[in-house]
Amino acid sequence: NFFVLSPRGDTVLAKSYRHSNAQAQTSAAHERSHTEAFFRKIKFWTDMSGGADDGSANATSSEELQQQQLTNGGSSDRGSAQDAPPVFVMADGLSYLHVKRNGLIFGCSTANNISPSFVIELLSRIAKVFKDYCGTLSEESIRKNFILLYELLDEMIDYGYPQVTQTENLKAFVYNEPIVVEAISHTGGLVNPKTASANAVHKPVIASVSADGRRAINKNQKNEIFVDILERLNILFSNSGYVLNSSIDGCIQMKSYLAGSPELRLALNEDLVIGKGATANYGAVVLDDCNFNDVVNLSEFDNARTLSFHPPDGEFVVLNYRMTSEFRPPFRIFPTIEETSPTVIELSCHVRAEIPENHFGANVSIEIPLPRSTAAASCNVIKTASAVNVHAEYVSSDRKILWQFKKFPGASEQTLRAKITLSSPCTSQTRKEIGPISMNFEIPMYNVSNLQVRYLRIAEAIPGYTPYRWVRYVTQSSSYVCRL
Repeated sequence: NFFVLSPRGDTVLAKSYRHSNAQAQTSAAHERSHTEAFFRKIKFWTDMSGGADDGSANATSSEELQQQQLTNGGSSDRGSAQDAPPVFVMADGLSYLHVKRNGLIFGCSTANNISPSFVIELLSRIAKVFKDYCGTLSEESIRKNFILLYELLDEMIDYGYPQVTQTENLKAFVYNEPIVVEAISHTGGLVNPKTASANAVHKPVIASVSADGRRAINKNQKNEIFVDILERLNILFSNSGYVLNSSIDGCIQMKSYLAGSPELRLALNEDLVIGKGATANYGAVVLDDCNFNDVVNLSEFDNARTLSFHPPDGEFVVLNYRMTSEFRPPFRIFPTIEETSPTVIELSCHVRAEIPENHFGANVSIEIPLPRSTAAASCNVIKTASAVNVHAEYVSSDRKILWQFKKFPGASEQTLRAKITLSSPCTSQTRKEIGPISMNFEIPMYNVSNLQVRYLRIAEAIPGYTPYRWVRYVTQSSSYVCRL
């Protein structure tokens, strides 16, 4: 059984395989009830992992987990934020597997003993194909295009066996047209005419129709290709602001709308070095390792750092890379804790942006877990005039301080001071329950590794063929943590 669940747990899409008509009628109610139980389990994984349904062995492991959380300075209440594993067995005896994409849950259940990695890869491929054909992956786009998506599922999976999972190969078998879902967010006027809206990439790979059923005819349809250099940072700081561990997981991702799929040439830094132990000049970009898409021709990569390929339809990753050499973190965190009285703790968190002034951190959020004995907490923010929508509050249900910025300008500093009142005198164990501080952010048009796209061009000039190339750099936090 395959299904797609909304963030609320509603079944948006569902399809059963290997059921006769009589079996399908009896299994429909079973599927609905166990899909609801499945959603509750992944939503409240820690609370339910030690339940009676999983037996005494899991109950014991849950107690050990809670004891470990207390030892590490966390609380049992905070454990509810733990993510469920992608594979587990439910009370009905079926194995349930799932992946999360844009808040949606793509899942399936099976009674057979199959490879979990195979099924997870299949679910990821289905989510990718849905996004390519709908333009954007959301609950609304799936509900409006369910006829198209059911047609795709019929071609992708036959009697429970995967058949065709590539976007370009499915075009020959799909006859329905997608209904384009308008973007909700409005980016405002564009200052630079050479800049495209971020929503421009959310277009289906086939001809679309509007919401009223009419074919969407665009006389100004352009030959476009979008290139994203995405980097996710994993950094661990000490309480004095020094970097204890750091790494970058990056990828070069593309989405092509080029007619005829001509051969492209993508050039990277000339001083790019692959291998951490390799000799490199000062300032060179050194990657620990990387892997390429199957469509990439590497004949010129060693000499000229140039990749050549015919872009397939839809979204695809050209290159994945990893970097663990020293780099300058975009933000540094400096926390201090002072015990002013037996039941009062004053906490100060100073954050410094070390990115250039012309860049900024977007949608920044900082979380500071507090002890279980916290009775109340007050926050005072010392912010610069250039910071936008700064807000700090104590979330009593989660026992944490949440500090948020809509915009954190580069080369600026922000400070938070919190007064924590405890219900019992502070002990060494209470001090251990504070932290660690975690930070989430996104920095547009900036990358830490300095990996650059020198040029992107068509290999052979075609008269009258003028492609538009859009390149975007995005840096995101994956695990950005500071110890206390």
